[in-house]
Amino acid sequence: MGLSESPGSDGRRIWRLVQHGEMRGAENMAIDEAIAQAVSAGDAPPTLRLYAWSPPCVSLGRNQAISSVSVDRCEALGYDIVRRPTGGRAILHTDELTYSLIAPDDHPLMQGMILEVYLRIAQGLLAGLRRIKLEAQTAPETNRAGSDASAACFEVPSAYEIVVAGRKLLGSAQNRRAGYVLQHGSLPLTGDITRLIDCLSTANEADREELRRSLSEHAVTVEQVLHRIVSYDEAADAIAAGMVEALDIELRPGNLTRAEVVRAEELEQGKYGRAEWTKRT
Repeated sequence: MGLSESPGSDGRRIWRLVQHGEMRGAENMAIDEAIAQAVSAGDAPPTLRLYAWSPPCVSLGRNQAISSVSVDRCEALGYDIVRRPTGGRAILHTDELTYSLIAPDDHPLMQGMILEVYLRIAQGLLAGLRRIKLEAQTAPETNRAGSDASAACFEVPSAYEIVVAGRKLLGSAQNRRAGYVLQHGSLPLTGDITRLIDCLSTANEADREELRRSLSEHAVTVEQVLHRIVSYDEAADAIAAGMVEALDIELRPGNLTRAEVVRAEELEQGKYGRAEWTKRT
C-alpha cells in the first residue's frame, strides 16, 4: 500500500531500535506507553521495541473483563496478569518475541485508516519471517472476530494478521491516542500454544478440552511451521531486518531516555501494576 510521501522526506526515516529481553508484564506495558508519550511529545524518535516476558504473563485486552480468566489458576501456574493499552482478547506471553512499533500519528508510515497501517506494518513482519525461511500471508481484510469468539486472542486471525495455511501465527493490536500510534504484537516461537486455555474461566474440563482442540487447529508456532526452534535473538534480528526492508527505514540501536525510564516506573506503579487497572470487570 503506497504512501503519499516517502517516510524519509522529512527526516523521519530514522527509527530507534530498543531491545529489552525479558521483563515483567506490567513493566513491559508501562515501557510501551512511556515511549509512546515521549514520541508524541517529540522527546523521542519513532521506535521499534523488541522484548520478551518473565515470568509468563496473561495479557488482557483493554476492555476485556477480568472474569474471562481465572486469577486463581494463573497464580497457581506462576503467571502474571496485565491489561494491555490495546484491544483484543487474552494472550499468554511465553516462549515468544513481542514487538512494539511506535510513531507520531502524523508520521507517513502511520497515515491512513487503521487497516491500512496494519497492512503496511504486516509487510515488515512478513519480510522478517522470510528471513528465517518462513513463508506466511496476511489474513483477508474481511476477517473479523465475532461476538461469539472465545476469550483466546490467538483463536481468530483478524484482518491482515499473519497466518500460515489459515492458522494464526502473529497477532497484533493497535492503540491510537492523541499524538501517537502504538502497535504491538506477539510471535510465538515454541511450546504448547494451548497453554492459554488453562488460564481461562471455563465451566469444566470438557469445555477446556474443546477450546484446546479449537485453538490448536486455528493457531500455530514458528517451531511447528519450520520444524526447528528459532531462538529469540534470531527472530529479533529477522523482524528488525524485515522492518528495514519493507518499510524503508533505518534502525539505530538505542536506549530509553532517563525521562522515559522515570515515566515507565510511574506508569507501572500507578497503572499497569495496580489491581484497579488490571482487574476491571
